[in-house]
Amino acid sequence: MVLAVTMMMTACTSDTPAVPSSSALDRIHSQEIAWEACESYATTSIESAVFARTPTMECGRLEVPLNYQDPGGKAARLAVARVPARGEPIGSLVLNPGGPGGSGLLATAATALSLPDSRLTDNFDLVGFDPRGVGGSDPAIDCFTDGEADRGDILLSTHGSTVQWTQQDTKVILDRCAKRSGGVDVMTSVGTRDAARDIDVLRAVLADEQLTFLGQSYGTRLGAVYAEQFPQNVRAMLLDGAIDPNQGTFERRVGAFAGFQRSFDQMAAFCAIQVDCPLGDDPAKATGVFHEIVRPLYGRPVPALGSDLGFDEAIGGVITGLYSEAAWPRIITGIAQLQQGRGDELLQLGYDFSLRDAEGRWPNFGEALYAINCMDEERLSEEEGNALRTAIFDAAPFMDPGVVLTGARDGCEQWPTEPTLGFPYAADIVGLPPTLVVSITGDPTTPHAGGVKLAETLGSALLTVEGEGHTIVMAGTNQCVNEIAADYLVDLELPPEGASCEL
Repeated sequence: MVLAVTMMMTACTSDTPAVPSSSALDRIHSQEIAWEACESYATTSIESAVFARTPTMECGRLEVPLNYQDPGGKAARLAVARVPARGEPIGSLVLNPGGPGGSGLLATAATALSLPDSRLTDNFDLVGFDPRGVGGSDPAIDCFTDGEADRGDILLSTHGSTVQWTQQDTKVILDRCAKRSGGVDVMTSVGTRDAARDIDVLRAVLADEQLTFLGQSYGTRLGAVYAEQFPQNVRAMLLDGAIDPNQGTFERRVGAFAGFQRSFDQMAAFCAIQVDCPLGDDPAKATGVFHEIVRPLYGRPVPALGSDLGFDEAIGGVITGLYSEAAWPRIITGIAQLQQGRGDELLQLGYDFSLRDAEGRWPNFGEALYAINCMDEERLSEEEGNALRTAIFDAAPFMDPGVVLTGARDGCEQWPTEPTLGFPYAADIVGLPPTLVVSITGDPTTPHAGGVKLAETLGSALLTVEGEGHTIVMAGTNQCVNEIAADYLVDLELPPEGASCEL
């Protein structure tokens, strides 16, 4: 579980790669998706259950070049889902739920269920896709078995963890993932710039003259890169839970973990007014009390759900709960259990976030996230990695194990190609129509300041949402946000300057 949690905060020149000849793309753009039932596209029983609750959803395959510089060569087949509009559609609303590594198929079903009476589901076909390397797409990134994931045997990042690696360890990781995923060429084909090109193929195949896009979290990076590469093809773009496109890897990750410390402090203040709070009744002392409870797990895990919960897994469980204010009581229960020598609730929090199903099957979220970030993020030396870990613990002291650590090597250090994203990205775009950024003031992992910066970079309107949490639009739980999002995506009407909603 810790691999997903420690990597979820983790999206070199910024030049757009050369576009292959138009004749080579004609065949790709002229394909038709053969829509069918979605049952066989599920990778876990959780996905199967959600798909079954969305009876109008249909699925199919979109073929794209594995390498856009060789469009006639090896292909990838992306899993695509569509929920037809309840009324007469004005086009498709393409969704990306973030990650990187999140399933667009699951997001499509969940959004349809969350917005049953929305103007969005009235006016758009909801369309989601599992990006290259993700979920039901083929090939998919695969680094470990479900059993190994349960045991915590395979880790893919040192950031925010106590993992200590050698150079040989990082070579084994790449070799193992490449072997299980279909080759090094698969691992090096999953960057955001190629995923953005896939979206433009999808737009063309759906017969949409221009793209209407809703991206959340990492999806704001994907959308911004699409806007950079294809500004003339954008109709509307709503980016929710925004990543600052100007921040490099080091600065952005420290900022994200600082956001988790802020949320931890908020959770501790909530706990302090509850009966028998395990963190005590003084929020200012909560981090120290938490250290007394959790630090003994370093090297001495406790039983949890038939397995074990160590220090990193405990921190991971807390972090997953900090994504949503509604999960704070579960964090508190989990910390209280640690005092009794059990780790069930914190381990279950990690399972729930990672969407591990009751049968023990894991989606490939963490593995895909690893490979995509290797193609996007700046590479850090071991010295820089150690400095990043120190900076993370300084910014988020609740995560500090209180022991001396080295070996914070970059899991991508053996990667055979350089990253292709580049920082900053999406700057000085010419011809981009009006876009909308939505940002929550208490977002624990994509801080509000990043939303402000993305809006400035793209020249977007900004909707500020006062409250705690990470992303809001697809959830359909806030009427103010729902109305502003629909006005923009359907009618292209932007909110006034300074617009805000409250959670």
